[in-house]
Amino acid sequence: MTGRNDVHDRYRGPLHTPIQSSGSTAVHKPPLTMSQNSHRRLKIVAGADPFGSAMKDALVSHLQSLAIEVEDLGTDNYYSVGEKVGRIVSSVTNSPDTETRGLVACGTGVGVSIFANKFPGVYAATCLTPADAANARSISNCNVIAFSGMSTSLDSAIETLDTFLNTPFLSPCPASKSEPWPENIQTFLDTSLTEMSKIGTTPPISVISCSICNLAAGREFSPIEIMPGGSMKIVRETPTSAIVRFTAGSIEPGHHHTHGHDLVVMKGRKIVWNLTKSERHELGVGDYLFTPAGDVHRVKYLEDTEFFIRWDGNWDIEFDEDLAAATSQLEKEA
Repeated sequence: MTGRNDVHDRYRGPLHTPIQSSGSTAVHKPPLTMSQNSHRRLKIVAGADPFGSAMKDALVSHLQSLAIEVEDLGTDNYYSVGEKVGRIVSSVTNSPDTETRGLVACGTGVGVSIFANKFPGVYAATCLTPADAANARSISNCNVIAFSGMSTSLDSAIETLDTFLNTPFLSPCPASKSEPWPENIQTFLDTSLTEMSKIGTTPPISVISCSICNLAAGREFSPIEIMPGGSMKIVRETPTSAIVRFTAGSIEPGHHHTHGHDLVVMKGRKIVWNLTKSERHELGVGDYLFTPAGDVHRVKYLEDTEFFIRWDGNWDIEFDEDLAAATSQLEKEA
């Protein structure tokens, strides 16, 4: 059994009077003994809706009795409070000296955890028992704990919170029958946080709604040797269609083609100067431009940019100025 002194020793704070519930004078102890390798200062960001407010207030008092720093956001509706706690935990960069976690409470503990989980790097779990907290910390490195203000007793909640404080990631837990994880599961868990952080960041090809964008997915691009910063993937040879990419800051010197071409910007921003017609076009995502055959044009890329381009015939290029001349001219116009 691990007592309150274990929490106190980890977080280096003075031990105060134990929290009492409904006249009880029992000292609440975490049910599991967890080895602590970290001695970083812990900060808890806490908030609740009206149904979890009393529970949150009692748990905040418990944390303060352990000399753990608490940022108490008070009581708000359960959409807002889950968002506020999740946003703060997501935005904080944990330092070698301080670790920031979250605590939320509502009627069931489910809603606030869902809203907190909307933010990258937040792993919120509703924990109704100490076993829930041990499993959530050990398996998923849970950094926001959600409590039910309607169905959990204060004694159980304090014991659950202490377990949340004392359980390191990958430690033995009820799910592992309090034994070290088998090697195959340990290997999986070693990479799980990295894999979890990727979820939702890149949609699978099947859900990309843009048909043109699908042409670029999974294709290898070849550098355009005559234009630094550019790369291209030919989609069709005659008439030529291609997906083209340029890095931010790249410049296409003045040039022309034998055939006119259409282009649609899929990503980023670029400026096209049609020097033949003295026109300037700033293009962003979804913008279209047709350049007639023989028109001399110069291009500057304001961001990493990707676009679809189609020539009326075979692709060719004739330069009307070199890169140094183009760069010099653009500097004069800046």
